[in-house]
Amino acid sequence: MAEHQIEDPKIAFAYLRPSCVLLTKEPTTANVEALSGHLRSISDGALQQLQDYVLFPLRFVLKTPGSKREGLIQAVMEAMTYVLENTCVQRWDSLRDLFSELCLCLCSPKDPGKPAKTSEEIKLAVLRCLVALMHSAYGDIVFKLYEPSMLPGLGAAVSLLLALAEHEKARGVQTASLKCLLSLFQQCNCEEEHIEPGQDERYLLGRTLATFLPGISQALSHIISGDLRQGHAVTVKAMRVWYKAVGLVMADEQLQKTDNDVAAGDLGRIAELVVKRTPSWRKATSQRLAMVLQKIISCTSAHPHWRVRLELVNLSHFLLSQCSQSVGECVGPLLEALVGAINDEEPEVKDRCSAALDEVAQKGQDFTDILSENLHNLVSSLPRLMRTSDDQRKLFVLNVFLGYLKILGPKVDVVLTSAVHLERISKALMQVMELDVTDVKIIEERALTSSTDLRPGLHQIPSQRKYFLYFTDDKIFSALRKICRMLGYYGNLYLLVDRFMELYKESLVYRKQAALVLNEVVVGAAGIGVEMDSSRIDCFGTNQDDLKSSIMSIIEEYISLSNWHLPTVSEALEGKLESTTSLFPNNLEQNSLQLLPASKTPTLHQLNSNIWQICIQLEGIGGFALALGIDFRLLLMTSLYPVLEKAGDESLLVSQAAFSAMCDLCKACDYSSPKELVIKNSDYLLNDVSLNLTRPSIHPHAPRVLAVMFTHSDASLLPLVADVVQDVLTALDLSYDQRTP
Repeated sequence: MAEHQIEDPKIAFAYLRPSCVLLTKEPTTANVEALSGHLRSISDGALQQLQDYVLFPLRFVLKTPGSKREGLIQAVMEAMTYVLENTCVQRWDSLRDLFSELCLCLCSPKDPGKPAKTSEEIKLAVLRCLVALMHSAYGDIVFKLYEPSMLPGLGAAVSLLLALAEHEKARGVQTASLKCLLSLFQQCNCEEEHIEPGQDERYLLGRTLATFLPGISQALSHIISGDLRQGHAVTVKAMRVWYKAVGLVMADEQLQKTDNDVAAGDLGRIAELVVKRTPSWRKATSQRLAMVLQKIISCTSAHPHWRVRLELVNLSHFLLSQCSQSVGECVGPLLEALVGAINDEEPEVKDRCSAALDEVAQKGQDFTDILSENLHNLVSSLPRLMRTSDDQRKLFVLNVFLGYLKILGPKVDVVLTSAVHLERISKALMQVMELDVTDVKIIEERALTSSTDLRPGLHQIPSQRKYFLYFTDDKIFSALRKICRMLGYYGNLYLLVDRFMELYKESLVYRKQAALVLNEVVVGAAGIGVEMDSSRIDCFGTNQDDLKSSIMSIIEEYISLSNWHLPTVSEALEGKLESTTSLFPNNLEQNSLQLLPASKTPTLHQLNSNIWQICIQLEGIGGFALALGIDFRLLLMTSLYPVLEKAGDESLLVSQAAFSAMCDLCKACDYSSPKELVIKNSDYLLNDVSLNLTRPSIHPHAPRVLAVMFTHSDASLLPLVADVVQDVLTALDLSYDQRTP
């Protein structure tokens, strides 16, 4: 840019005239470059008035018959681009002629339907000039390009640009061609100021592009599914061109009326090119687009580059927002693609997906039937997928499941009222979350119990890692927990608790999984750990009374004799569990065996299973306390004694789980430490200890509770326990032949 530019058009004309005349007489690269240099000394205002005069010799060079050196063509394109970027094309005939001339520069002279075999530099220069031309159009004259009479010329341009994007090997040319298509469709979304299409202009664009939509879809789907070596930028740009074109043609606001306003009689044979977007055309087009969309999603949903996955989220959100009614067959796949990115490893993709889901939900678009059907199909195939897929695929499927729940929101309750849906979901969770209880170390670690330091003031022990039959990745268990919490948050808590308690009681095979689900459902119902927009977090969930009622019923089942007093140590193999084995039923089931008949002793496998059931139930009691908060104090009279009983268990995992539960109780009920928890509740704890000492065959572990109380208290407890200690000694005298802790 010259330091001082010429402002006066007359002086500018005199300054440029010799260069323009010389170029007309001698069309050489040097003369083009000379004119180009002089142009930079002219102000934009003066150049605007001289636009046609300056462009004439440059266009004249292009029209000169015969072959031309590529350097000359490139210089002309760069000069024209400079003029167009700094001025406005104000007349329609100039815009039309320039558009046609530039397109001819891209065509093969012998076969105008195919791109010319020119260098990458020439193609890039012409494409940049075309983009500059589209942006330079003044006012609404650019929309004359989309009149029916322009269909042949516009179609040729679109085909040419698509051919370049699809078959050109140079990434730069591919990207530039796609950028040019976006400009041609008035969808470039660039930072430069240019007129935005209004409703009438969008209707005109949509009606015109409907003619080219089959070719656009076919070519772009080939690019999107092409070799990864083409680079992510090409794939992203091709996806954007596709969904922007589809959004224009299939927009709901446009297809509310049929295209009957084209005067076919004035167009001659061109009228055959005009597409009328009738209801039958819309239906057929939607079906064809659904097939293309499935191909696009399959190639991009797990693409290694996050920007491609981000663009798939943008694609899904855009089409759901703009044309969900017109592309009904596409809504299911679009929703699946969108919710599949809900937990993408790239934060930007995840955040964009969450925002898109929230926006779709807040706009009140009713996809409940489609979502319910998608969810039903997904849940039906979930057990099979969890058995046969790798962990990455499993995680993706679970994230889709979670996404469906998130977008359904409060309508999850409607879905769950269907007995078929509830049955499918509950049974799928039971199968997917089956634990692997074969680890020998679970029992072996009991030897460490005596050295485990559970004194007051210590930090809470982290929960034990669980091992599952059908997956190993902790992220998968995390996704399953989120699913259960979302169900609890939006679903009917009584309905869910009844269903999973039914499964808990129905079969030993399901017991541990049902307890895992119940624990998470209740916590989710309280709004804990539910990933939801903060503006909506208080709109749903369960009231405190319903929460308390459900928790009480679950705890009652958890701490019942048949589910709480289970053998957990290998001494049982030596026949030292006579007092408890008399409670065992005779029905045993493989891999989830909890209780044993009196005539049999528990195997290592069975002991492991018992340990995990008790640990899960202890975790549940701790979680329930956190869900209820200070209101859980009312439940301490029934739940604290069983927890302390397990804190003294000989199994390390059980005692640690019990201590973690004690810490949760402290946090929920506003006690500063396990010590304060025990001392403040010592009156009824000691009463229970004294009472249970008289029933050693049913409650053999009362002395254990007393020992734990001593561990987590101070001298203030001593005056209260004198009578109890005497009861202990008496009980030992009376039941010396029974198992004692």
